[in-house]
Amino acid sequence: RCPGVHCTTKMAVVRVLAGIAQIPRCSICIIHRQEAEALLNPAKLVQPLLMVPVRTKKRYFIPPSVGTKFQTRADMEAKSRASGMVMPQEILERPINMLCTAGIFDAYIPPEGDARMSSLSKGGLRQRAEHLKQSMTSQLAIRKIKDYDSDFSVKTFPEKAQELFIEAHNYLTNFDRHKLHVLVTEHCYPEMVHGNRYKTIRWSFVESLEPPRVVQVRCPEMVNKGNLYGQVTVRMHTRQTLAIYDRFGRLMYGQEDLPKDVLEYVVFERHLVNPYGAWRMHGKIIPAWAPPKEPLIKTLMIPGPKLQPGQEFEEMNYTVPPPRNNQ
Repeated sequence: RCPGVHCTTKMAVVRVLAGIAQIPRCSICIIHRQEAEALLNPAKLVQPLLMVPVRTKKRYFIPPSVGTKFQTRADMEAKSRASGMVMPQEILERPINMLCTAGIFDAYIPPEGDARMSSLSKGGLRQRAEHLKQSMTSQLAIRKIKDYDSDFSVKTFPEKAQELFIEAHNYLTNFDRHKLHVLVTEHCYPEMVHGNRYKTIRWSFVESLEPPRVVQVRCPEMVNKGNLYGQVTVRMHTRQTLAIYDRFGRLMYGQEDLPKDVLEYVVFERHLVNPYGAWRMHGKIIPAWAPPKEPLIKTLMIPGPKLQPGQEFEEMNYTVPPPRNNQ
């Protein structure tokens, strides 16, 4: 063993221990605390990044500001084309419902006077010839309908159609929209419920003055050649009662105890290709010679005098001023 090396090593260890002993205790605690915070929050170890702004692609077309006047769509399109931008053309797409058609195909034109003109007159001969022409087209349509609906018959269908007509109007008075969709097509439903909000409808079927009969049958196609629909126009001459009340309970139209004779041409439709399809009410045909309907009586509020607490309106003997002409 070399005594010189051993003495030198001892002296080095003594010097290191003396250096550690000279470091104050509070400094050691600060060092350990900084190391612990760095381990708990690694973001402090990351050096701050330098943000350098980079210019993007130059925009040749700048949209107009909100307060710009006299800026039309044509001016915007011309400005965008001049800057090299092409604006896509907007195509208005209309949704198509395959359960029913969008209207009445080849609508039946009721003859004036309900075909009661004499066959010997000129007008009567014209009505007779038009009736024969329409009946031939209806016979071809009946054959197509029987290919898909074997139970269809011109003799028994009017009675079923009249029952469907009465049931649909009963559900309309009760505002049962779920059952109404079963008896009415998607084309006829908006026309039946339009304007009925906040109103009370009282409708009843009294009797049938004449037996209903089929006046026209059509079998149109939609979208493709094999997609067939059956449309049957039924003439109904019935006696009905109708009364419409507004949301305040005031009578707007008709009377509940006054039955009226009504002549209607109702169109029923069925999607023949659909094996689960059923006949539903599709619309009504209003003749051009039909008399106009009575207007609805609307309820208006007329401003009156201001009453004091405990004062009655009858005591003031207030007269309602006549309406002013706003035109």
